[in-house]
Amino acid sequence: MNLAIENGDFIKVTYTGKFDGERVFDTTDEELAQNNGIFTDRGMYGGDVVIVGAGHTIVGLEEDFVGKEVGYSGSVEIPPEKGFGGHNPRLVESVSITKFKDRKAYEGLEVEINGQRGIVIKVIGRRVRVDMNHPLAGKNVTYEYTIKNMIEDDAEKIKGLFALYTGLQDLDVDISDEIATIFTPTVLSYNQRWLMSKGRVAAEILENVGVKEVLYVEKYPEDPIEAATEADESEDTESGEE
Repeated sequence: MNLAIENGDFIKVTYTGKFDGERVFDTTDEELAQNNGIFTDRGMYGGDVVIVGAGHTIVGLEEDFVGKEVGYSGSVEIPPEKGFGGHNPRLVESVSITKFKDRKAYEGLEVEINGQRGIVIKVIGRRVRVDMNHPLAGKNVTYEYTIKNMIEDDAEKIKGLFALYTGLQDLDVDISDEIATIFTPTVLSYNQRWLMSKGRVAAEILENVGVKEVLYVEKYPEDPIEAATEADESEDTESGEE
């Protein structure tokens, strides 16, 4: 007999997010991502492990998980206030075209201005209007999802969290005497996303997994050239994202 999903449960879900009818913006289905032009090598396909209520996805979707059972498939329409927020006109700025240096400004161009990401919505002479709102701000979105299973094993919970934050699914975890030792590959030492989120990951493990201490241990391969190559590739990928 399946138990109802509650806040704090670790679950694995597959999902597809849509807006404006059938326009796909997010999915755990690799083929669907490719067909809709949103595929990324760093994407998690096949399903995500999330802690219900921990803010791993938008509020409206998390709320819909609660009370469901493993094996449930369905859909939910989510309004802006429980999705990606309303559209804030104060986040639309007019900037000088000189901000773009050697880049040509055009409508639809994704940019970063003063550390904030936005999209060009209009070019008038030497002024450019940039919208810093989330691309889905002010929109209703629909998620179709399936709850595949509930994660009970503590080591698997930790692996699921790491996959969610880093995309790495092959990880060595040892739990002994209420201490979780996590062997992280060298490449993570150069991953800016990981360096900013490692403290949050540890906090979530301590709060939601049955351990009292978290140890990160860097794991180096036998071949130092291999480690250096992986690190360079990681830096290139991070730079490309920015």
